[in-house]
Amino acid sequence: MKSSAPQQHQQRFPDYPPQFQLPEDDEIDLRELFAVIWRGKWLILVCTMLFAVAAVIFAINQPNIYRANALLAATNQENNKLNSMASQFGGLASLAGINLGSAGGTDQTTLAIEVLKSRQFFSEFVNKYHIKPQLMAALSWDPISGQLDLDPELYDADSKTWVREVKLPQQPEPSMQESHEFFLKEVLSVSTDKETGLVTLAAEHISPVVAQQWVSWLIEDINQVVKQRARQETMANINYLKEQLEKTSVAQMQSVFYQLIEEQTKTLMLAEANEDFVFKVIDPPVVAEKKVKPKRALICVLGTLLGGMLGFVVVLIRFAFKQQDTSIQAH
Repeated sequence: MKSSAPQQHQQRFPDYPPQFQLPEDDEIDLRELFAVIWRGKWLILVCTMLFAVAAVIFAINQPNIYRANALLAATNQENNKLNSMASQFGGLASLAGINLGSAGGTDQTTLAIEVLKSRQFFSEFVNKYHIKPQLMAALSWDPISGQLDLDPELYDADSKTWVREVKLPQQPEPSMQESHEFFLKEVLSVSTDKETGLVTLAAEHISPVVAQQWVSWLIEDINQVVKQRARQETMANINYLKEQLEKTSVAQMQSVFYQLIEEQTKTLMLAEANEDFVFKVIDPPVVAEKKVKPKRALICVLGTLLGGMLGFVVVLIRFAFKQQDTSIQAH
C-alpha cells in the first residue's frame, strides 16, 4: 500500500526525475531521530563544553561596571511667560501693529534633557573636566587603592598622548563625535517617570567613584547652562519689550508691556537666586558598592545553551546529508 502513491505519481508524470519523486514515507520517525542524537552525543557534548569554557573565560575577562544615579525633580520654573502672556494679549497687541510672537514653547525639563545629550554640552563638559582618557581608555579599577588604570595601548598616561592604532579617517585621539556616541551609548542614561515627572540621571563606568563624580558634575553643569540660557533669553525679552513700549502711545498696550516686563523681571530674579534652576536633587548620587554588569552567571548559561544547540544542529545536518546521499545512491 505504501508504494501505490509513488507508482501513481510516476504514472501521471513519467518524465519526472527520480530524485524528485515523492518519498515512500514523509513521516518523521522519532525513534530514529533520538537514535541519531544519541549517536552524536559526543559531538554535542564537545560543542557544549567548548562553548561553556569560552563563555566562562569571556565572562571572567569582562570588567565590572558600576552605576551611579541621582533622582531629580524638575523645579518647574515659570519660563516662557512672554509667550503665555503674548497669547493672552495677542489680539490687543495686533491692533497696535505689534507682534509679540506665538504662544507655546518647549517644556524646560525636556529642553534640559536634550541639552544634556547634545554634542555642544558634551564637548564643553569633556574639555572642562578633561575626562576623555577616563572615558575612552579606561582599562581597570582597583577597589583597594581606588586607582583607575588606563589602557597603555590607547593612551600614554606619562606623556598624556593618545597612542592607539586606528585606520583613517579616525585619529589616535578619539574625536568629539566618536566620544559623544560612546558616552550616550555606554555611559549616560536619562529616564523620566511619566506618573511623577521625576527624572533619573545615571552614569556607568568601571570605577564607581568616577561614575558618581560624573553624575554630580552633570547635574551642576546642566543647571548652570540652562540657567545662563534663560538669563540671556529673559534679558533679550526685556530689551525687546522696552523698545516696543517706547514705540506705542496706546495706554492699554503700555499696560500690557509693563505686565510683560514685570513677569520677565521676576523670571530673571528667580534665575539669579536659584542654583537648582532646572533640577532639584531628591536623592544624590553615591559611590556604588555593587556592580550592575556583567551578569557572568547569565553569560555562562547562555554560552552553554548555545553550544548545546549548535551541537544538535550539526548532528542533524550531518544526518540529513547522509540521508540525501543514501537516497541518491539508491536511485
